[in-house]
Amino acid sequence: MFNFYSKMARAFSSDIGIDLGTANCLVFVREKGIVLDEPSVVAISETNKEILAVGSEAKRMLGRTPGNIKAIRPMKDGVIADFDITEQMLRYFIKKAMTHVPKRRRLFHPNVLIAVPSGITEVETRAVKDSAQRAGAGDIYLIEEPMAAAIGVGLPVSEPTGSMIVDIGGGTTEVAVISLSGIVESRSIRVAGDEMDAAASQHMKRVYNLMIGERTAEEIKIKIGSAYPVEEDSFMEVKGRDLISGLPKTIKVSSSEIRTALQEPITNIVEAVRMTLERCPPELAADLIDKGIMLAGGGALLRGLDRLLSEETGLPVFVSDDPLKAVANGTGVVLQEIETMSKALAGAR
Repeated sequence: MFNFYSKMARAFSSDIGIDLGTANCLVFVREKGIVLDEPSVVAISETNKEILAVGSEAKRMLGRTPGNIKAIRPMKDGVIADFDITEQMLRYFIKKAMTHVPKRRRLFHPNVLIAVPSGITEVETRAVKDSAQRAGAGDIYLIEEPMAAAIGVGLPVSEPTGSMIVDIGGGTTEVAVISLSGIVESRSIRVAGDEMDAAASQHMKRVYNLMIGERTAEEIKIKIGSAYPVEEDSFMEVKGRDLISGLPKTIKVSSSEIRTALQEPITNIVEAVRMTLERCPPELAADLIDKGIMLAGGGALLRGLDRLLSEETGLPVFVSDDPLKAVANGTGVVLQEIETMSKALAGAR
C-alpha cells in the first residue's frame, strides 16, 4: 500500500481526516488540526435541486424553510442516506478545508481518511468511498469510528492490553474493546443522539399535544436531559404548535420527565455495552476492571450517563476531555503516522 510512489504523492498532496457524522462533520487537516466543525445539513431548492446552503447556514433553516426550499440531513444512522447530496456536502467541506492548505499543495487531490461506523456494510462502504472520490479526494482510507475515537482520546490501542471505548454520536453508538491495534469485540447500534431527540419530541406530542421541531428537541436534551436522577429538578420552557388548536403554545417541562422519556434509547445503549462486555475475552475483561470505560461522542455529554453505566457494569467510567472531537482527532493522529498505524485502517483505496 505504501510504496515509493505513494510516499512521493503524499509529500506533494495534503492529508485530510473526516468524521462524517450523522449530526456533524468535522475535518482535520494534517499539521493544522481541526479546521472545520459544521452540522451535516444541506439546504436545496425543490425547484431545480440546486444547493443553497451547507453546514451551519443550512441548519439554521431546519423547520423554517418555505415550500420550495428543503433542509435535509443526507446522513442517517451514521451512513449515507442520499448519495448525491452527501457528495455535494463532502465537496463543500473538502473545498473549505483546502483553504487552510498551502497553495502549492492545492494542485493535488487530497488524501482522505474517513471514519465510518464499525457495523457498516460493503454497499455502504462503497457509497462512502465513491462519494469521497467524486467530491475530489485522491487516495481514500477508512477507519472504524470506535478505533478513531479510542486513538483520539489517547487510549493505548497498540498495547497488548484491553481498552474500551463507547462512542455515542448522532446516528450510531459504537462500543468496542481494543487491543494490539485491532478491535477484539464490538457492537454498533443505530441508537444515539437522534433517537434521544425523537424520544423527547414524542414525549411532548404524547403528553402535551405539542408539536416541536428537531432543533427544539435537541435543545431539550442538551439543557435538561439526563440519564441518572439529579439532586434538584430543573425546568425549561418549550415552544411549539398545539396539535388540537393549531396555535403556538408554550409549556414548562421538568428534567425528571425528560429523563423518563429518554429511558428507552439509554437502556439500548447500556445493553450494547453489557453485551460487548459479556463477549469480551476474560484476560481483556480483567484489564477493564482497573482501566474502565471511556465515553466519547456528543452523547457522552448527557448528564449522569457515566454514573449510570458505572452502576450497571460495576466498572469505572470516564468522559473524555473533548468528546465531540474525539473521532476527528483520532483521524489526525493516524494521518500523522499513517505508515506505522496502517493496522488501524478498516480499508483503503
